[in-house]
Amino acid sequence: MTPVASARGPIDPRLVRRSRAVRAYLVVSIVLATLVAGLVVAQAWLIASVVSDGFEGSGVTEAVTTALVALAAVVAGRALLGWLHTVVSARAAVQVKQQLRSEVVAQLLGGSPGSTASGSGTASVSSAVSSSSAVVTLLGPGLDKLDPYFAKYLPQLVLALTVPAVVVVSVFVADPLSGVTIAVTLPLVVVFMVLVGYVTRDRTERRWRALVRLSHHFSDVLDGLVVLKVFGRSRNQTKGIAEVGERNRRETMGALRLAFLSSFVLELVASISVALVAVSIGLRLVEGHMTLMTGLFVLVLAPDAYLPLRQVGAHFHDSAEGRAVADDVYAILDAPAGRASRFPAGRASGFPAGRASGASRDHPTLAGATITLEEVSVSYPGRTTPALAATSLTLAPGQVTALTGPSGCGKSTLVDVLMGFVAPTTGRVVVRTADGTTYDLADLDLTAWRAELAWVPQVPGVLAGTVAGNVRLGAPDASDRDVLAALRDAGAPDLHPWRDVHEGGANLSAGERRRLAVARALLRVRRGGAAVLLLDEPTAGLDPTSEQQVRRALRDARVTVLVVAHRRALVADADAVVPLPAPLVVVS
Repeated sequence: MTPVASARGPIDPRLVRRSRAVRAYLVVSIVLATLVAGLVVAQAWLIASVVSDGFEGSGVTEAVTTALVALAAVVAGRALLGWLHTVVSARAAVQVKQQLRSEVVAQLLGGSPGSTASGSGTASVSSAVSSSSAVVTLLGPGLDKLDPYFAKYLPQLVLALTVPAVVVVSVFVADPLSGVTIAVTLPLVVVFMVLVGYVTRDRTERRWRALVRLSHHFSDVLDGLVVLKVFGRSRNQTKGIAEVGERNRRETMGALRLAFLSSFVLELVASISVALVAVSIGLRLVEGHMTLMTGLFVLVLAPDAYLPLRQVGAHFHDSAEGRAVADDVYAILDAPAGRASRFPAGRASGFPAGRASGASRDHPTLAGATITLEEVSVSYPGRTTPALAATSLTLAPGQVTALTGPSGCGKSTLVDVLMGFVAPTTGRVVVRTADGTTYDLADLDLTAWRAELAWVPQVPGVLAGTVAGNVRLGAPDASDRDVLAALRDAGAPDLHPWRDVHEGGANLSAGERRRLAVARALLRVRRGGAAVLLLDEPTAGLDPTSEQQVRRALRDARVTVLVVAHRRALVADADAVVPLPAPLVVVS
């Protein structure tokens, strides 16, 4: 069952099942709604009493005064309960959004960040959450769409379950004919609500997808703006953004148009139903078959039987977009372990994300250990060719192994397997320690495993701060001298440790980001306890002098090194070279 299919009821069962705040909120809402229903009946009775006494010409008696005071108290009580309901709804919305954001971030950072490559992931994960821009939209303005769901829709839904029932019973006791009329016409409002809801659901979901596409397209343009500027193609992107924006505008206006039309339909049905009750009361009052007190009581109370249902229909439009967002959230949270994230959090950050997924309590030390890949392959659903063909290799302790091959043959995927970001489809990763004990990577704690790895990804991650702060991510307790030595050995003596670094390294060149990542990995080996060094094209974009310095640092590292290399000089320095075959191309 897909997450979307499981959330089509009036109340999303996933929110109730996974959130204690929602369960507590529903209990409080039912109590408040029951009190409101009682006050609605009391208000109608008091209004009918005061008006009927006025028509009888008895003047302002003590009974009328008491009824007016009681009526003012009832009105104040309804206002107070409405305020309490609003406060409870707002607090529940804040708690639920905070919980969902925390769970999604934990899932993305603790899952399999490498699993996004080349169309990985499961069918249950929505395509709307397959990029960083979509995740930012989802966690930011996306989850804010839940506010109308809690602040407007759910309160009215609870009122619609309690107030009409109490009103129908009260009217039936006072006037059975009017009670039967209301009971027969109420389902018509529900039928029209269901019909409108089906159409509205699809339209609001299309609007949310249009917003996601707009944010995704805009993010891609910003990421490639420098390249577009260099080749003089930046102006052409204005048309693309305008087209996506126009599509979002059309979907938004279509959703608003449908909301107004559906509200009109519900108002029309409710008005006709109340008119039937009013005509019946008027005829019987004229014929003297009903007292004025009873007629006024039923006439004042009848609209309140339809009002909560009409409000539910009106606020359904406010909540539908939030429910579409919830589908994307639970598509991430309910995805199978190991493929929960289609957002490449680990690959983008460049830092070990860590998730305890193994059952083994002890963890082998990787110092002096031999790591062997036995016929390891990786395949993703929807792809005709494997991302990594069956590969066997051995990483001997203290040796440098170069991984070569054409682009697309699975070199980065193999590194992701060793990092624990991708689970092998076939084969296994075996670790043999210096004392001869053998472990399977699938049985180890990935957090402890990654603590002994130093990693330089193909696209190094850089955080806002300073150069030294980014280098110290490899070893937080390292001294300034250690940081300077790591920068020097990474061919980056020109990078001042206290130089400001913008978010994503926007003020650094590609070569500077690469050298900073190498320095961070070297510091992790020297001061962070790492025994295995994994590097994905560490010298790409470096000048010959910096490249030579990095090659010298790798030879002197004295740890197990696996380097993805294209440059001949880096391959020549390796103790062992493992070539991967070119990917198989299938022509249909």
